[in-house]
Formats: sequence, structure tokens, C-alpha cells
Amino acid sequence: MQVEPEPLPVNVDPNAAPKIFAFIEDLFFVAKINETARKLNLKVQFVKSEKEIFEAVEANGNEAPTLVIVDLNNGAIKPMQIITKLKAKFKKQTNVIGFLSHIQAELKSKAQEAGCDMVLPRSSFSANLPQLLRRHAAEEEDLEEAL
Repeated sequence: MQVEPEPLPVNVDPNAAPKIFAFIEDLFFVAKINETARKLNLKVQFVKSEKEIFEAVEANGNEAPTLVIVDLNNGAIKPMQIITKLKAKFKKQTNVIGFLSHIQAELKSKAQEAGCDMVLPRSSFSANLPQLLRRHAAEEEDLEEAL
């Protein structure tokens, strides 16, 4: 039995810009991320290009995202190029987590070389999703409390 994650305090501003973005086309993972984010009172914005993230960040006063999730098997994007561009622009402010099939060791190495902070097999990503989202949302809250 999986324990439900503890929801984060409800964001005061329902129109607040999302701090978590995802490059995912797989409908199973889109649904899983949406459901988990909803339970945690978080917003995740699904995007198809790094341009969408850059525009959203610019519209939000250039505040960098806390997390970008990349499906390394997403055929609609070039994951390595996107990871490299995101890390060049946001540096250490933004964590990039990639996920892939557990047998893709070469792709895992390429993603890490491109700047991916964490690369997980699909099963581990799925199992740890609540904790991953919560940790990156909590980092943002800790920063705000420290100011």
C-alpha cells in the first residue's frame, strides 16, 4: 500500500506561475504527474519546447523554475539539446530530472553529460514522483521563508 503524500499548503495565489515544467508526451505520465501535483497543491506546466519555458519565465519576472522534468524517450523533442539550453540559462537554480527505460545506460550517460541533475528509470521516477515534486516545491518555500 502506497502512502498518500502530505499536501503542501494551498498556494495563496491560484494564478501564480508554475515553478515545475515537464517535457512529456506519454499520456500515462502526464496523468500521473497531474494527479500527484493536484494532491500536493502544485502546478506543473507541460511544454513542447524550451521556448515555452523561457516565455513563461520571462512573463513571471524571470524567476527560474525549480524543476524541469524531461522524458528522455520523448520523440517530439531533442532532449539533450533542451537540457543543455536549460542548464546554460538557469544554471544551478533549476534542477533537471530525466527518466528513461532502465536498459538505456548510454542515453543515461548522455543526459548526465548534457547537464541532467538526476536520471531515473521510469519505474523509480513513477514510484518517487510525490517526493520529487514535494522536495522541489519545498525548496522554493524554504527560500521564501529565508528572505
